[in-house]
This record gives sequence, structure tokens and C-alpha cells, in this order.
Amino acid sequence: MPIAKSQMGETVQAGVGKSSQEQERGGFGGVFTVTCFDTDGNLKWEDSFHNLVVNEGLQDLNNKYFKGVTYSAAWYLGLVTGPGSGTTYNAGDTLATHAGWTEYTDYSGNRKAVTFGSPTLADPSVIDNSGSPSVFTVTAPGGTVAGAFLCNVASGTSGVLFSEGDFTGGDKTVAAGDTLNVTYTFSADAA
Repeated sequence: MPIAKSQMGETVQAGVGKSSQEQERGGFGGVFTVTCFDTDGNLKWEDSFHNLVVNEGLQDLNNKYFKGVTYSAAWYLGLVTGPGSGTTYNAGDTLATHAGWTEYTDYSGNRKAVTFGSPTLADPSVIDNSGSPSVFTVTAPGGTVAGAFLCNVASGTSGVLFSEGDFTGGDKTVAAGDTLNVTYTFSADAA
């Protein structure tokens, strides 16, 4: 079932083998923050929105953390535009197959590398790229951006899609020369 824009919160909980009265739960999820500046450096708009960690992303997380499958710290942010009739996200989406959205590519270069800082030693533990946001420079004369996604390849469809999300206030208009600064914040808690 596709996830509509209004359902974009993502919390995953897991129980630990205790009695039902003292069961511990953990959760994790991410938030994208996108800030758009015009060619003169003026703020045009800003939006923060929760993501959907897709099935492929959950499997990748488990494989790398618990199974020790080959790991690379390479992560990339991409931008989303709708298919023309509204954007939807599905837990079964992959980079190769995502019927509810298309990738927005009217910016210079490939998807932008993510440089994460050190995770916090707290509950929740948080990691983000706020110290070095991923920067997109729009090259098209005009268009709309609907959201963002996180994956492990700079281009193409052969990599792993980890998460995807949609703006909370609807699609945003961009113009040539606009700069979009994108951060991704991922947190895991034991609450």
C-alpha cells in the first residue's frame, strides 16, 4: 500500500525478551531538512520532514550491522519530483523501482555525497550531516521538487535505497541558480 504524504513518520520498534510489563522498545528514524536560497543568497523556503526507511534499507542495515556483510560508508542524497499526479512512497521501493515518484536531476553533478559527523553518545543517539550539508545547485530554468532520498550510490539504479521522504507543505518551486542545502538526521533510541 503506498504511503501518502500525510503518513511520512517512520518509527521502527523492537521488543527485547522481557516480561510484558518490562518490555523495552527501541526506535529509529530519520528527518530530511531542505533549505533553498536564491541566486542572491536570500532564503526562499525551508522544510523538514520525516522519512520512510524502505524494506531494502532495513535489510541493508541488518546485513551490515548484524551479519558483517561488506560495508561502505558512502551515502548520497538525491531529490524527488512527483510523477505529475502526487508523490507516494512505498516500503517496497528500490532505486530501480519506485512508481510513486521520479528523481529530480536538474542540478549540477550527480547525487550529493553525505559526510556524517560523529554520532552522539546519548539516548537517542543521533548522527547527521549538519556540519557539512549536501549542496545542490539547480540548473534548469524552473521546476518542482517534492522531497529527498538517501542511497548508497552517486548515480544509477543498482545501489541500495535506504530512505525517502516528502515535503510537509507540498511541492516546492525551484529556479536556475537556486541552491538547496540538504541535511539528513538519523536517530536511534531505547525508549
